[in-house]
Amino acid sequence: MTATLPAAVRNRDTIASSPLDDVLTLLGTTVDGLSTADATARIAAVGANVVRTHRVSAAMVLRRQLSNAVLGLLAVTAVLSYFLGDSTQATIIGAILLVSVGLGFVNEYRAERAAAAMHSGIHHTAVVRRDGSFGRVDVIGLVPGDVIRLELGELVPADVRLIDVNGLECNESILTGESATAEKSSAPAPAGTAVGDARDLAYMGTVVSAGEATAVVYATGADAEFGRIAVGLGERQPETDFQAGLRRFSYLLLRVALMLTAVIIVTNLLLGRPLIDSALFGLAIAVGITPQLLPAVVSTSLATGSRRLAKLKVLVKRLVCIEDLGDIDILITDKTGTLTEGRVELIEAVDPSGVAAAAVLLSGLLATDLDPAVGGVSANDLDAALWAGHRPVKGVTRVAVLPFDHTRRSTSALVDDGPRRVLVVKGAPEQVMARCVEVPPDATATLSALFADGRRVVAVASRPGDGITRLSADDETGLCLEGFLVFADNPKPAARDSLARLAALGIEVKIATGDNAQVAEKVCADLGLPSKGTLTGAQLQQIDDEHLDAATRDHTIFARISPTQKARIVASLRHTGRSVGFLGDGVNDALALHSADVGISVDTATDVAKDAADVVLLEKDLDVLAAGVAEGRRIFANTIKYVLMGTSSNFGNMFSAAAASAVLPFLPMLPGQILLNNLLYDTSQLAIPADHVDEEQLHAPAHWNIAFIRRFMLTFGPVSSLFDFLTFGLMLGVLNAGPVEFRTGWFVESLATQTLIIFAIRTRRVPFLRSRPAALLIVTTGAVIAVGVMLTLSPVAARLGFTPLPWLFFAALVALTIAYLVLVDVTKSVFYAEPMHMAGAAHRTRGEIHRIHRRAARFSHPDRLPVVAPR
Repeated sequence: MTATLPAAVRNRDTIASSPLDDVLTLLGTTVDGLSTADATARIAAVGANVVRTHRVSAAMVLRRQLSNAVLGLLAVTAVLSYFLGDSTQATIIGAILLVSVGLGFVNEYRAERAAAAMHSGIHHTAVVRRDGSFGRVDVIGLVPGDVIRLELGELVPADVRLIDVNGLECNESILTGESATAEKSSAPAPAGTAVGDARDLAYMGTVVSAGEATAVVYATGADAEFGRIAVGLGERQPETDFQAGLRRFSYLLLRVALMLTAVIIVTNLLLGRPLIDSALFGLAIAVGITPQLLPAVVSTSLATGSRRLAKLKVLVKRLVCIEDLGDIDILITDKTGTLTEGRVELIEAVDPSGVAAAAVLLSGLLATDLDPAVGGVSANDLDAALWAGHRPVKGVTRVAVLPFDHTRRSTSALVDDGPRRVLVVKGAPEQVMARCVEVPPDATATLSALFADGRRVVAVASRPGDGITRLSADDETGLCLEGFLVFADNPKPAARDSLARLAALGIEVKIATGDNAQVAEKVCADLGLPSKGTLTGAQLQQIDDEHLDAATRDHTIFARISPTQKARIVASLRHTGRSVGFLGDGVNDALALHSADVGISVDTATDVAKDAADVVLLEKDLDVLAAGVAEGRRIFANTIKYVLMGTSSNFGNMFSAAAASAVLPFLPMLPGQILLNNLLYDTSQLAIPADHVDEEQLHAPAHWNIAFIRRFMLTFGPVSSLFDFLTFGLMLGVLNAGPVEFRTGWFVESLATQTLIIFAIRTRRVPFLRSRPAALLIVTTGAVIAVGVMLTLSPVAARLGFTPLPWLFFAALVALTIAYLVLVDVTKSVFYAEPMHMAGAAHRTRGEIHRIHRRAARFSHPDRLPVVAPR
């Protein structure tokens, strides 16, 4: 057997249309699979089963830091300043660039390392036949020619040709866009069959939604169908709403800066001032109006938030997902494990009249995912509870089994107990009873009483199995109802408080469960979750798309819901403009996790659910999720503090400088002084990510709103300019200041008002009295003002163009600063009283390419499996 495979192996049509024996010969393998030695040789020839390998690259992180409009403006200005002869200005801009890029680089590089470590801790395995026996190997070690086993809930780890099929169905929406599952067969497909129509093939990244099969691998990694798509999309990760808001904000400031610079340069030239001085001053104004450390503040906020979230047992796959988490205003969650304990216990087995019946329990054991003659520990919660404390059933041979799927909602087993052959069906009561020839009259009353008591119930039915050799769904008819298996999964005592905390955050909770409607309603009532009504899957099926939005909006509980219906509910709520988070941990949640704005899973979830999620909780606890949402909102609130403060005070000061330069016989502040002022001011604001956030700011999500930011700038900027003009009048009319004294005085006043305004902007409450800032913010603000004053008194003052000022100026400065802060607070009260404040932008509908990008990004680590569906 050779390590090098023929080129025809990569031809999907050849693999699909050829007889199985020819395919095995082409792949150089047999139904018994490869030997370990052959597999080792092949992986050296064809490579690991990964789409692309991502390593944390310092160069790539640095490049992302430099691709910013604000930093680009700074860099151009620094170069121009140097060649125009102002080395001081170039040095100060260089320092600003160094601080901004350095902080951003350190934070993002640390975050990438942490994310890589998290991903490398998640491994996926596949059941592979090597050396004649089945065993688990890491999926990255799969090679063409390997024979693997596929089971319900698994991701298909490579492109495979099916050998033996038992009721296999796969969800292939990642490739075809079709939400309906594809039934599979081992029979060769006709030549020229399209991807979605080749029933004898299963593809990387698709999900086994029913049945089981054995298959032979024919394409791995980038040669697989999904691999080619993911590689073609490239390495760039898609832009989130948060990043898009930052980009639009940067472009807004860039336009304002360029326009103001042009006006200033033209004005100064018309006044007869030297070209170089006018250009340097104009460039300084352009830099001064931009919040230069915004990238550093954002990256520091996100990095700080990710560390806090990790302590809260919340892991995010990308830093920017933190803001997305804070953005959700609807949470759709399953009932089991979130509202309930998640510990399923068998209470009793009863006949249709409700009387205890050991025979029902015995029949139930025959139709689990375990061989009744062997027993063991099941991966299914209900089956595990059923087998707990029970020994294998002797004298019974299982002939065939039809595994559970989310359409039939049942498991069937064909067993021989010696003299007879019996078909046993175990599943959802409504669907099992619908297949019975006759249902005893008291069965419905028994079932209703159990549901009303909040019990999970599984029905057991049977019929003679003579003549059946290979099970299909068509055999599950003509049944006789034996009785019910009754399970308990009690509500979590802490869930009531968690739901109250989510409600305080403005998050509406909806329940999507596969359980019975009465059970879900009982749990919600016990926990105090207000319900607007219940819809069942059968009812939802009858609602067309035109009326779906109203139905999902006006109901709280969705019971007996299929995986595709969960995704449909999520898509409908997003269509109404809501930001939807979906919490799920099973294979049946994967589609909805992809469809949501934020997919949330847990560390104990199935592989497919964790792959589909954006956020992973280390505990399946709504309180942990609430803490994560609050942290996301806290980060956004602190980012907006810097943006609003910077745009208002920067715009006001630079407008004042531009106006003063047009009427004064000298420049109101030298270019280097403007930049030094901004460097000190921005440095004080690096403490903002650690600031406290008022509780009311966490009660609802906030969004980037460029119109609001522009309005804020045009409201508070003039207030800042007003006090600048008062300072000008004080220095010129009272102190008779010359150019040097004027620049020194305005430098100190500008620095003081710019930095202190944070205490008014950071809250809608009365500063200090009703909203205390973080101690670090107070310290850094005070320290920066002190440094600014000391610079005017230090030995380097003359070189910087400063001179010591009389005490009278400082006394007047204190009075002006207090009056300024009072006026800002009054203006703030009026501003926020108007109806337009902080209107959030509606979420944009993401395109299909954007969605596939996000899913393809999950391939960036060699131990990641493909995902389920485009987002």
